[in-house]
Amino acid sequence: MAETLTQEQIDALLNSAMSGEVVETSDDKGPDAKLYDFRAPKKFTKERIKILDGIFDNYARLLSSYLTGLLRLYCKVSLASIEEQRYFEFNNALPDYVMMGTVDMGIRDDDLETPMTIIQLSNSLTYILIDRLLGGRGEYKDAERDFTEIEVSIMDKIINNMAALLHDPWEPYVEVNPNVVNIETNSRVFSAVDYDDTVMLVCLEATVSDTKTIITLCIPALSLDGVMQKYVSKTARSTRKFDAVREQERRDNIMNALNNSSLEITAELGKTTLDLYDVLNLQIDDIIPLDKSINSNVILKIGDRTWFDGKLGSFNQNKAVKIENVFRIEV
Repeated sequence: MAETLTQEQIDALLNSAMSGEVVETSDDKGPDAKLYDFRAPKKFTKERIKILDGIFDNYARLLSSYLTGLLRLYCKVSLASIEEQRYFEFNNALPDYVMMGTVDMGIRDDDLETPMTIIQLSNSLTYILIDRLLGGRGEYKDAERDFTEIEVSIMDKIINNMAALLHDPWEPYVEVNPNVVNIETNSRVFSAVDYDDTVMLVCLEATVSDTKTIITLCIPALSLDGVMQKYVSKTARSTRKFDAVREQERRDNIMNALNNSSLEITAELGKTTLDLYDVLNLQIDDIIPLDKSINSNVILKIGDRTWFDGKLGSFNQNKAVKIENVFRIEV
């Protein structure tokens, strides 16, 4: 309920207004305002950001496996952030000499502009990769210089492999065929994207041994928005709708593969313990007593687990076991 002013308070306000004095207002602040850039409105909703988060989180795991196998060192890549920026803000933060690869995502659609993805590696990661692949320990030494032709040739192969890994994370939504168009080492002359264009920046944190480095993927927001509208959003809805069907298909495929697997079954007659002296002096026709009665069942094992037991006998001139009990084991 609003506070009611007394007559004295009303008179004081009127007198202050007539005399030109400043009337103090309440110190209560309203809700915090958020800045909004009308020249470059946000194109991606929280739902789309969540989809991109899943795509590039999978990509980070693939990069972890690739770098670990390549360097024979502990490597972990994780998704750090996804945000919209102007390209000049991203470019101005780069050093003069940096390893960047332009990737054509290879989406074959005449109605869409194929998004060009820029893969940019921090200089610390670049020099660690080069040092390790040339026989070093994978150490980073800061060097403000351009890269040599040998270094560019080494990184060209690595960036091509990193680009190829983009196929699997995008595959559930749209068919892509990533291909590196060119490698650039001077960020000031790089012109694949207009300086004032809005881009989506995906930052991945790569930890090699104990050194933290950054891998950045820069994608023009306009072309990515077209792909999201035509392919990704539609696929995400259908995936949620038919999730139960796909899960059952996945289970059936696993069971079909397991049904054709061969397993080794071992029949165990019994156990006993002998001294080493007795084992060394065993002769033909010696008798070793076991821990079971002659009328007890034989145990059948798969691996080291007991699954059945039964009676020992013969079938078609071969030793056989007739199963009498089945032991259900929670796997």
